[in-house]
Amino acid sequence: MSHGDPILSSRISLGARLSLLFAACTAAISLLAGVIFSHASETHFIELDQQVMAGRLPLFRELLGPVRGVDDLPAHRADLERELTRHPDLGLRLYGADGSLWLNEMPRMSSAGTGMPGMAMAGKPAYREMNAALEPSDPAGRRLTLVLDITHHQHFLQHMQRLIWLTMGLSALATALLGAWATRASLSPLRRMREVAARVSAQSLTTRLDVAQLPEELRGLASELNAMLARLEEAFQRLSAFSADIAHELRTPLTALLTQTQVVLSRPRSEDDYREALHGNLEELQRLTAMVNDMLLLAKADHGLLVPGRQALALADEVDALLEFYAAIAEERGIRLLREGEASVRADRGMLRRVLANLLDNALRFSSDGGSIRVRLQGRRISVENQGPAIPAEQLPRLFDRFHHRDPAAQERQGVHAGLGLAICRSIIQAHGGTIRCESADGWTRFIIELPE
Repeated sequence: MSHGDPILSSRISLGARLSLLFAACTAAISLLAGVIFSHASETHFIELDQQVMAGRLPLFRELLGPVRGVDDLPAHRADLERELTRHPDLGLRLYGADGSLWLNEMPRMSSAGTGMPGMAMAGKPAYREMNAALEPSDPAGRRLTLVLDITHHQHFLQHMQRLIWLTMGLSALATALLGAWATRASLSPLRRMREVAARVSAQSLTTRLDVAQLPEELRGLASELNAMLARLEEAFQRLSAFSADIAHELRTPLTALLTQTQVVLSRPRSEDDYREALHGNLEELQRLTAMVNDMLLLAKADHGLLVPGRQALALADEVDALLEFYAAIAEERGIRLLREGEASVRADRGMLRRVLANLLDNALRFSSDGGSIRVRLQGRRISVENQGPAIPAEQLPRLFDRFHHRDPAAQERQGVHAGLGLAICRSIIQAHGGTIRCESADGWTRFIIELPE
């Protein structure tokens, strides 16, 4: 499996990844610090060695200055031996002007027995050299090479490198362990969030995360999760209520169909009785069909499948046609139908007519006898207003819910409705990209539609 395999990466826990990252960072920093320290130490020793040899150079120039050839060396051997004994880490080579080697004395320090305490001096000795003219005034003449034994320096640097590697390894291990502990402690809020999520079910959607107990970095996520749980709770409650409502709404016509059919079949009847029973069943079946069609429309809207057409509409003409249709019903109750203003929009004619028809039907059912219904058109705003009892403020947020009935008594008195009309209105308007809301105050109830350009 490759190094960058995403499957392998997904199998490594976040805590392990952070621990390895901490260890890698510590190792890299330790290695960098060790390299810098090692380089600085080596540079420092080079400077010290150069200073030591530069300090001894005048002495050996003075001792060997009179030497003009190999035959002159014995006369100065005693003084030279004395100085080399005093500085056992120093040696020298003397060359003639022709490059021939006159003298070769290597450092007398034992590379195996002398050095820094606690360090074994093993292996070949190491030397550093300095070349210079025996007489500064004659660079092309005799030459002197000082040789300094730096074995102890090399062993010190090797020892330091071993310490660096050891420190780097221990630091990486300690950081990995401490990082694992710190990561586990830091990720405990995530484990609590997982435990809370595991407890969430259809029976416990009220569970929430305690945002105050979480670190700042997780509060935003926890708040969003709480908001999501709240939305799920609300949606589940609405779905449960919808299921109960639809069962209730379907039970009524089905019960009527079943009862009426059982009564008709209980004994032989005339042809007119059968025809009347079939007409009654037809009405219930038509109601069921309309309800199912409405629910299908709402389901399409919920899944974004309700795509309205776009055509230029003169709203005044559409509203006038609908007012004329409802004029007879309004006249029976002494209700005046009015239209104010004009407007033009681009919308689906059939869908918009259905919205206006639902709102006018709703206004007629809840208007007071002798009152007024007004349709105001202004720009892309449509307002359907009726006089009648005010809607309680606590009911306004639920008006557009499915199967919601403002006044069950009025429903029984003025006709049977499934309670899907306003929900359909909202779905159609939202499919057009607009909004619909309701206001009720001072004896007037207003449904206000705002359509986009």
